[in-house]
Amino acid sequence: MAKTDTKGEMARSSRAPRRMTSTAASRPVRRAASAKTEAPYHHGALREALLQAAERVLERDGLAGLTLRAVAREAGVSHAAPTHHFGDLTGLLSELAAVGFRQFNAAMASACDTATTPLARALARPKAYVAYAQAHPGMYGIMFRTERLDYSRPSLHEAAEASFAGLANAIGAMRQEQISGDALTLDQGAAIARAWSMVHGFTTLLLDGRLKDILERLPEGTTAERLLEVMLTAPITAKLPT
Repeated sequence: MAKTDTKGEMARSSRAPRRMTSTAASRPVRRAASAKTEAPYHHGALREALLQAAERVLERDGLAGLTLRAVAREAGVSHAAPTHHFGDLTGLLSELAAVGFRQFNAAMASACDTATTPLARALARPKAYVAYAQAHPGMYGIMFRTERLDYSRPSLHEAAEASFAGLANAIGAMRQEQISGDALTLDQGAAIARAWSMVHGFTTLLLDGRLKDILERLPEGTTAERLLEVMLTAPITAKLPT
């Protein structure tokens, strides 16, 4: 019996190192794979990756489908990552809206820079406004969902203010006067509100498909952009009742 026990013990001892060697050999492989997965997000790039993922989810699934878990899943990271960077869904939506405003502002500035005549410059900004909304309806929509956003976040506040300043400057150029964003005359405020209401209202109707009936009644080949041009350049001829 003693000899049998000794042989059994030796057999167990001889097998043990093989199990340890196999386990030890597998661990570095898992660590290497993990390091490879995380490599693209080193040096603070995870925040940007999450915002890009959020934009994709928003444009694909709409606001209802945009959750912290959906964004983490889209980015291929842990569910805790969005919370770590943005706090909650309001924080994420606010930072995403800031990205939208920056894209929006850049598109309008670029369109104005490439215009070659005064009329083209006057039309460039509203055309770019509509074009951005058509190309990024999800981002455009969240930018104006005030009840879902936190404007105390510096990035959103600054981007939205830059957008308003661009509009005020454009109206000032058309009126051939300097407009301060901090203090407006009643006439200046009315001019800004009129221009914004017209273009924003047109954009909303267009995205909702509500202009289709009008476009179908116009001469063949008339585009939404051409309709907008005529709206913006037609003089106000209606007489007010006396």
